[in-house]
Parts: sequence; structure tokens; C-alpha cells
Amino acid sequence: MKTKIIATVGPACNTPKMLEKLAVAGASIFRLNFSHSGAASFEPIVQTIRELEKKLQRPLTVLQDLAGPKIRIGDLPTPLTVGYGDKIVLGPEQPEDAAALYIPFDKDEILHALVPGDTLALADGSLQLVVLEKLAGRNFLLESNNSGLVTSRKGLALPGKDLKLPALTKKDKSDLRDGLALGVDAVALSFVQTAEDILAAKAIIAEGGRNIPVVAKLERQNAVDRLDELLKVVDVVMVARGDLGVECPLPSLPTMQKRIIRACNNAAVPVIVATQMLLSMVNNPSPSRAETTDVANAVLDGADCVMLSEETAMGHYPEETVKFMRSITHEAEALLMERRTRYDLPTEDLVSDFLSYSACLLAEKAGAVALVAHSMSGAAARNLAARRPRPPIHVLTPKKEVYRGLNFTWGVSSHLIRDNSVGHLERSENFIEDWDEFNCGDSLVITAGQPRYGEASKGTNLVKIYRK
Repeated sequence: MKTKIIATVGPACNTPKMLEKLAVAGASIFRLNFSHSGAASFEPIVQTIRELEKKLQRPLTVLQDLAGPKIRIGDLPTPLTVGYGDKIVLGPEQPEDAAALYIPFDKDEILHALVPGDTLALADGSLQLVVLEKLAGRNFLLESNNSGLVTSRKGLALPGKDLKLPALTKKDKSDLRDGLALGVDAVALSFVQTAEDILAAKAIIAEGGRNIPVVAKLERQNAVDRLDELLKVVDVVMVARGDLGVECPLPSLPTMQKRIIRACNNAAVPVIVATQMLLSMVNNPSPSRAETTDVANAVLDGADCVMLSEETAMGHYPEETVKFMRSITHEAEALLMERRTRYDLPTEDLVSDFLSYSACLLAEKAGAVALVAHSMSGAAARNLAARRPRPPIHVLTPKKEVYRGLNFTWGVSSHLIRDNSVGHLERSENFIEDWDEFNCGDSLVITAGQPRYGEASKGTNLVKIYRK
């Protein structure tokens, strides 16, 4: 299982029996959506996942997904039917004309930013509206570019508008602290815009005495524009195609996805592709041909993880969906390895990059059955995985947060070790000798940060060919 699968937990799969089926089928990461529930409701699910981890003897990762500053309209007394060219009043003040089409909205920070000519998108982009003029008070007159149905609390987006909204709301900060107490293994931030958003989350995590990965969900154009800045501080990136597809022109979304993945691969930052990957399987036992191609292309482009949302949370076939996704990724991985002809030289003058390049090249030339990396932070594993080597990568770490955090990284199987009596190199060699899947005579490539006696490790400084 080189490409990792994320399954969203919901009513269709929140029982111990179904969670085990999803894990056995291939899910490694379980996403808890805090937009709809709080930590207390997820406590039994986390406990079940911990028990499954022990039973299956492999890491299972709990991903907390924070709601973020989702912009929503107010409550409507009845659904509003909008036709092409209809004029609509948007704002906090009910029009005097009772027959006028009206959408209640009271977010001052958004209303202050609106100007004539702005485009608004409602309900994941299903309804497109243009701002015609500012009315008296805080209301605006809009015109519809298509037809659709508007219901209460639908999401509102302003494509291309640089809104000064922090990614962490008051609710998010509270949920994050609750999630840390619950024992989540990673946190996803919605509507990230700047590096400061990520650093704010990391500060709360540090206050809680934890060091878990932060996932930046790219849902806004300005976040994509600042990707280089984000990659310097973030641990994982998610291409969240739902809101991102509203923010940018749909024809540009596939190429945008490819560019994001390429940038993440170059920076050795794991990347997730999400949204509607096998959506038809919410109601059908098999996906569409276009969906299978979409998943395969994400793997071929370099995605570390692919994510299921409604498919597992509320679909009728959660187990079958994970099995289908696993079979698609397996086929795509085989083609990816067929196409692997060489390892690109590092583009930056970093010792760690050259060591990972050398290790992958040695493994290829020596016919190694695996790469074994000893890692305290997971960085060595991510550097190896970014080169997409043919042999599997086994990572040894004494830290549980690294053990579970590496589930986001392509091609990595992590192992929790407790033997502190010997050095990193000797631990790796002992693991090879004890691991039943390696046979006598197998060649393996080891990378480790082997410190001098009495000194702390300063990162990977050793690459070695080892024959069992």
C-alpha cells in the first residue's frame, strides 16, 4: 500500500465492525469532521481506532478536520427559487418590498469588501451571482447568472477575493485543544491563506505539549498563490477541490492540481487529493469510469494520499469504496514504477537531499528489496518517498507521533521501536535480522543519523548497503 487512503468517519462507518472493515480494506487515516460534531462525540471512535491499531499491528492515524471560517448565508423561511437574470437583495436588512427576492447575510467583514462587479458563488458554486450596486444601509443588489435553489445556511464564496479572515476561528481553537486532549494524530486547517495561519495552529499544539502534523487545506486561490510560502512551514498539503473549484475557473483546476502536487513533491511535503474522487459510490457499488481515471491520475501525478468524504461517511458502500480505491491505486502504482527510469538529481545544495538521492540510487543498482530508514522526525522518510523509489520504505522511530504521522507519506511503512540500548544503525540492522519478510541473502539500503558516542543525533548522515 504505497498510496495512503483517508476515510471520513460518519454515520455509515462509525461502528467498530465497519471501522475495522475499512482498515482491513486499506484505509490508514480516519478523518473526523469537526464541522458537524465535537470532541465528545468522537471519543468512542478514537478509542476504537486505537484498539484496531493494536489488533492489526500497524499505525492508524486520526485526522481532526477543523471547520474554519466557512461563510454562510442566514436562515430562509422557505427555499428560494432563483432564475437566470433575477435580481436579488443580499444583506442584513429585509427589503420593504415583500415580493423582492432576499438572501439574509450579516457578515460585516464580507459586506465591507464587496464592490460592484464582484462575483459570488452559492452552494459550492451551483448559483453564480454578480454584484450590481450597493443599496441603502448594508444591502447589495445582485443579479443571477444562472438558475438554482437556495436554502438556509448555504456556503457563500467570493472567487478571487482576498478576504482577511483567519483560518482559526474561536470555535476552531477550542476544538483543536479538545482534539489534542482526545489524542488526535494530525489536524487539518480549513481555508488557509497565509503561513501565519499554520504557525498559529502549531503554537496551540505546542502549548498542549504535542508535536503533530498540520495539514493545510488549499481552498482559496490566494493560498495557491502563496504555496511556496506555505511549504516552508506546513507538514502536509491537501488539494481540497470542492471549494477550490469554486474559487478558480473549473477548466484550470486539473492543471492547478498537478502544479500543487509537483511543488509538494519537490519540497518533500506529503500531498492529499480530495473531493468527489469516487462520489458515485455513495449510491452505487462501483464508480464511474471518469472517477477511476481521476484517482489513478492523482497517483501518477505524485499524490501521497487520496481521500474519501461522503463516500465513507454517509454512503451505502463504504467498505466497497475503500476496496475499489485500493485496487485503482495499486494499478496506478504499477504503472508509476514502470515509468520510473531515473532519479532526478537534487535541485538544491542540501546534504539531506543528496543522501536520499544516493540511497534510492543504491537501492536501484543493488537490487535492494527495501529501504530502511531510522528517523526521529520523519524527514528522512519524506525525502526518500519524494523520489518514489521502487522498493518499499520501512521507517523505524521511537516516537508515536512520527509513527502515526508518516501515514501521510507515500510508500512508507512505519515501525515503533523501543530499543534504546543501541545506536541508530544497530537498531536498523537488528530490525532487518528480526523482520520475517526479509530473507537470508536479501540486500537492503539503510539510512540513519548515527551520532558520535554521547552526542544527540543531528539528522541523517549515513547510507549503507546491508545484506541479511
